[in-house]
Amino acid sequence: MTTPRQAARQRRRRQRIMLGTAVGLAAAGVLAYLVMGLLPDRKVDATPAAATPAATGQVRTGTTTDKDNPTASATPEGTGTSTPTAGASTAAARPSAETTPRPPRTASTASPSAGRIRPGTTYRGVATAYEAGDGNGACLFGPSSDLMIAAMNTTDYETSRACGAYVRVHAANGASVTVRITNECPAPCAPGQLDLSRQAFAKLAPLEVGRIPITWSLLSPSTSGTISIRYKTGSSPYWCGIQAIGHRNPVARLEVRTANGWRQLPRTDYNYFVSADGRGCGSTIRLTDIYGEQLTISGIALRPNVVQPTQVQFSRH
Repeated sequence: MTTPRQAARQRRRRQRIMLGTAVGLAAAGVLAYLVMGLLPDRKVDATPAAATPAATGQVRTGTTTDKDNPTASATPEGTGTSTPTAGASTAAARPSAETTPRPPRTASTASPSAGRIRPGTTYRGVATAYEAGDGNGACLFGPSSDLMIAAMNTTDYETSRACGAYVRVHAANGASVTVRITNECPAPCAPGQLDLSRQAFAKLAPLEVGRIPITWSLLSPSTSGTISIRYKTGSSPYWCGIQAIGHRNPVARLEVRTANGWRQLPRTDYNYFVSADGRGCGSTIRLTDIYGEQLTISGIALRPNVVQPTQVQFSRH
């Protein structure tokens, strides 16, 4: 039989056990809270890793290169199937554009964004000839029936800044020809040298001559065509390359609109402007030529390897 004194001792023992358990649980909770607070933030990124292009060079003829597609896709660049027919366009899908007036031309602002090749400057060098094939080249504009084209020496090619530039070439005998830069001519092509298509070289001298001294200068030609935009094969919301085609004047800068404003994309030597993380892919595009004129183009869908026409062109100078 339990005495009153024994019962009191048992009650006090149970109270101590319950108090110790409660204190232990509270201490464990505080410790867990402190540990969680000291751990670094961990966020799960569900975005696929960006595809990094790897450009490679392939010698097409003698000294002139034709850059391979830097993505893993086997789809050829610039094939006839890449260009949508007129029937594929709808009024809702037609791109729109805004033009920012170019600044007044003065001696100091005539070409604020020009690189090595500047308007109003005459360059001296030599002309050689190469077999242009279907007219494609390192600039990756694609095949063309117009073979009045040339490859620019690597120095003046300037990481594809020369792509699409029109130059007027003069020979010592008084003959001249206008060509568009669509390719790169690596060493031993020297600064000032142009590797002309055989068809263009024949306008200046017989092909058997092989090499002639020339002068040449940048040209802003008359044209009825407008600029087109193409996303590179392999482009997606996570990586994209963007190219302007058919521009009258050399393109100095390409920007895309993002949530944080305009973002300038770096230019590759294969003539695409790349967003390595996908920001701005599929959004509004802004082009700036070497004279500072800007064209803002919207409505271009993120459709890889499809030439999408716009309604705008840079002004003639």
